Amino acid sequence: MSSPPRNDRAAVLAGILRERVRTVGRRLLVVGCGSGTEAAALAAALGAEVVGIDLAGNFDPAAAAVAQLRTGDATCLEFADASFDLIHSYHVLEHIPNYNKALAEMRRVLAPGGWYCIGTPNRLRLVGYLGSQQTAWRDKLAWNAADWNARLHGRFRNELGAHAGFTSAELQGMLKKAFGNAEEISLRYYLRLYRNHAGLLSALGKSGLSRFAFPALYFVGTRRDSSPAAC
Repeated sequence: MSSPPRNDRAAVLAGILRERVRTVGRRLLVVGCGSGTEAAALAAALGAEVVGIDLAGNFDPAAAAVAQLRTGDATCLEFADASFDLIHSYHVLEHIPNYNKALAEMRRVLAPGGWYCIGTPNRLRLVGYLGSQQTAWRDKLAWNAADWNARLHGRFRNELGAHAGFTSAELQGMLKKAFGNAEEISLRYYLRLYRNHAGLLSALGKSGLSRFAFPALYFVGTRRDSSPAAC
C-alpha cells in the first residue's frame, strides 16, 4: 500500500501540538480536510484516530487508507456532542459564509478541555500563496494580483468572494467567543516551517511587521464553558 502524500505544514502543526498539549487525545476531527493528506499526516504524526470532513469529497485514496474521510458540512456536523479530543481546521473559515455557526459546531463536538488548532489567511498580508506547493508561479502572481485589485476596489472581504481571511485581532476575537480562549502560534509555526530564515522571522515578530508579512495566522486553545445545542 502506498504512503499518503507528504504534508509538511500539517507535520509542523502536529509538532507544535505535541509540545503544547500534554495529551492530544484519542479522536481528532479535521474540518475542511480537502484531499485528506492533511488528516493522514496528522494521524501519522499524532498517533490518533482522525476523521476528516469536506464538502467536495475528492479524497486521495492513500490518505483515505490512514484517516476516515467523509463528506460533511462544517455548519452542521453529524457527530454527537463532545465526540472529539482535538479539532483542526486549516484555511477553511474564510470560505464559509456563516463561519460563526461553523465555530459553534466545532466547539459542540469538542470535548470539554479539548484542544483546537485553527488557521486562516491573514487579511493584512502584503503577499500570499508563495509557499503553496504544486502551484505554478504564474498562478501565484495572478492570485496576488487579484487580491490587490480587490483591495484597491474595497472588495477584499470573504463575503465578497475574495480569499481574504481575517486579521489577527478578528480571528482571536472569534475564537475566544467560540471556545473561551485563543493563543496565537503563527511565529512559532513559521519558525519551524522555514528554519533557514529564523533570524528574519524573529526580527519580523519583534518589530510587529509580522502582522503584514505573515500570509496566514494560526491559533490554538481549549474548549471552555458549555457547548451550544446541536444544529
